[in-house]
Amino acid sequence: MADSVTAYVGLGANLGTAVQTLRQAAQQMSALPGVLALSISPFYRSAPVDACGPDYTNAVAQLETTLAPESLLDALQAIELAHGRERPYRNAPRTLDLDLLWFGGRQINTDRLTVPHPRMHQRAFVLYPLRDLAPHLRLAQGSLNELIADCADQVLEKLPHTKA
Repeated sequence: MADSVTAYVGLGANLGTAVQTLRQAAQQMSALPGVLALSISPFYRSAPVDACGPDYTNAVAQLETTLAPESLLDALQAIELAHGRERPYRNAPRTLDLDLLWFGGRQINTDRLTVPHPRMHQRAFVLYPLRDLAPHLRLAQGSLNELIADCADQVLEKLPHTKA
């Protein structure tokens, strides 16, 4: 049996019933073959970054998985499609966005996948829920607390009682 790794997946939605969609997506990720365990952060509300549209609901999931990175990416994209995800243009509003943020500390750069996610260290909506799950995780750019301080201008609201 393959060794498991810890992966972090960012979840976001700003169309439809976002909280319900994120809960369903977390359940679907948990049920994937090769996902041994899943924890999800509390949910947050954030304004779109470099885009327009309604506010987002965001969270981060921590997975223990035996899946290869691109296999996990394929599964995440299938879940997005099942929720009606369309990609009409960059940063378009979306029913569901699942981003593979981190995969066992590995650096991956392929045509399809860049891990760690290249902008996660600049996004409060990723850093806060990531810190909820892994407060001691350190990215190449610094500790989560240092990076959160650098994002102090980004408004983020923790939603009450919204953990999946």
